[in-house]
Amino acid sequence: MQNRPVTIAIDTSAILAVLLSEPSRAALIAVTDGCSLISAPSLPWEVGNALIAGVRKRRLTEEVVLRAWASYGMIPVRLAQLDIAKALELAVALRVYAYDAYMLEAARSERAPLLTLDAALARAARSIGVSVMELPK
Repeated sequence: MQNRPVTIAIDTSAILAVLLSEPSRAALIAVTDGCSLISAPSLPWEVGNALIAGVRKRRLTEEVVLRAWASYGMIPVRLAQLDIAKALELAVALRVYAYDAYMLEAARSERAPLLTLDAALARAARSIGVSVMELPK
């Protein structure tokens, strides 16, 4: 892939797709190969929360959760330092959850394109001038 960004802002949806071997896993790994990954500092909590939500909804087992969490620890993601006040301003202005605003502020402050599988987050990113990476079809 030519003109690949050096740093990519990756969100929880993309991380979970890799951890849980969803159909987009191979494409996500391919587009991030050789790139530095950054995310919001809330990423570990969001991943943990999503994994437990999967257990509560009887979609995931404890074994799957623990294996996914161990794999999460092997993904080299740098957690960005954020100006929380700016993120909260974004949350209010865009009418999004604070966690989404943290991700948007991480991408914006690092000047990195956002890699997400969340269509609403992608729209919010574009609305503030953050580029969004598309997976190959």
